[in-house]
Amino acid sequence: MIFKWFRKNKKDYPDFWLDYIDSFKNVNKNSIKETRFVAFDTETTGFDKKNDRILSIGAVSFVGKSIQVNNSLELYLEQEVFNPETVKIHGLMKKGSLEKVTELEAIKAFLAYVKNAVLIAHHANFDKNMMNEMLSRNGLGKLKNRFIDTGYLFNKSKHIIYRENLKEHYTLDDLCNELNVPKVDRHTANGDALITAIVFLKILSRLDKRKNLEWDYLLKN
Repeated sequence: MIFKWFRKNKKDYPDFWLDYIDSFKNVNKNSIKETRFVAFDTETTGFDKKNDRILSIGAVSFVGKSIQVNNSLELYLEQEVFNPETVKIHGLMKKGSLEKVTELEAIKAFLAYVKNAVLIAHHANFDKNMMNEMLSRNGLGKLKNRFIDTGYLFNKSKHIIYRENLKEHYTLDDLCNELNVPKVDRHTANGDALITAIVFLKILSRLDKRKNLEWDYLLKN
């Protein structure tokens, strides 16, 4: 039904969006170990999806246990909205030496990179909502990818693979501490994307040892 609707209105959408949609046609249901995942993160001016904006996007892809660090995505966006209060977190100034792109250019690059991959993010709803709002501002639909939230996945699997009596809410720093993941380039989009990928693979490894590595388990919200 989705693809019929897009074909019917094909003339209303740019080619790069149609290419993204087409990538979901005839997707084989691969095993988890054969699936392409993309861990991504956004740095933003704040938490309001309507009024705040994405400042940077970082993404890294992996299949199995092989993270393709040399094929990562790192984008810095032009800042039409500036919040000096968040600079102390992400360090991104309104002006500077970094090469920046427009929202539309960032969208094109991101969609071309992720295609039909399963997307991994920490507190994924936030990044997903910010991305979807940016797509909407540019006259496009929502992301079609399947999402896995590392915070939620760790939380629901902790009684299976970790000690009891852990916290109910986990920051990415918490998971780094629990899983012994170095906090390299923390609070940069690219650094957090790589950390999220490593965190996800560590959780998968422990689930696999206990025979809980199934799609239904990973994708259940």
